[in-house]
Amino acid sequence: MWRGVFPAVTTKFTIEGDLDKREMERCFALQFEAGADGMIVCGSLGENMTLEPDEKIEILKIAKSVASGKPVLMTVCESATRRGETAAKAAAKAGADGLMVLPGVPYKSAPAETLAHVQSIAAAGGLPIMVYNNPVAYGVDVTLSMFDELAKNDLVVAMKESTDDIRRITEVLTRFGDRFDCFTGVDNLALESLLMGAHGWVAGLVVAFPKETVAIWKLVQAGRLEEARVIYRWFRPLLDLDVSTNLVQNIKLAEVFAIGSNDRVRAPRLPLAGVERQRVQGIIEAALAKRPTLPVL
Repeated sequence: MWRGVFPAVTTKFTIEGDLDKREMERCFALQFEAGADGMIVCGSLGENMTLEPDEKIEILKIAKSVASGKPVLMTVCESATRRGETAAKAAAKAGADGLMVLPGVPYKSAPAETLAHVQSIAAAGGLPIMVYNNPVAYGVDVTLSMFDELAKNDLVVAMKESTDDIRRITEVLTRFGDRFDCFTGVDNLALESLLMGAHGWVAGLVVAFPKETVAIWKLVQAGRLEEARVIYRWFRPLLDLDVSTNLVQNIKLAEVFAIGSNDRVRAPRLPLAGVERQRVQGIIEAALAKRPTLPVL
């Protein structure tokens, strides 16, 4: 159902701290112009937990307005299942093509609780679901045995695989075949995951480097692996910025230099400053200085 590169986009704010609708429209459009196959809004990178419910719907509508019919998924990240159900209903009403659903973080739910949370949100929204599995960050592993149960629900169609264990891709595909669309969700394991058969890439640094990200995906699909490796090796220091507590600040700083955007965030986050800003900026500038010429696709 879903394949390819799905950017997990950042949320853009004005100097006053409100949604910057025009800048999001511009940045989201850049992703689709570069060949992105879908989009995920209001995720971890989109600062989900700092957004009001009506703001999330507004961001969804902005993405839909530039998507040219490609799927736009709304992230549901709620600590209470009831709020998750409400969010799912609102997203469905506003035209979301699907939902990316997290466990009820920050509570570390037991397997039965996690399954009930996902199933309830799926039922409430009535939309196709991508389950976001990131036990490294959130402490809850949606195991293969749990996906056995989720496989009985036709609305659960995909997973964002972020266990940080490259073996999981093979285990998923061996056990389930094409029952689930299996996306890699760790930027600096992306090529490895695609080579092992992942169906797509929920990407972070793509927001600053959309053409390079899409090129890697397309080259792998065409079997042009050496060309993909060349780009990925150049990309790797940037992709490492996604695997960090400061991934939002890191990636927004990359957007400053790569696409002329801004790095405004919502408190309690603050933009990078001092030595850490210099370090990250150095990585970005070094990459831009050696940016590869992309092959014809």
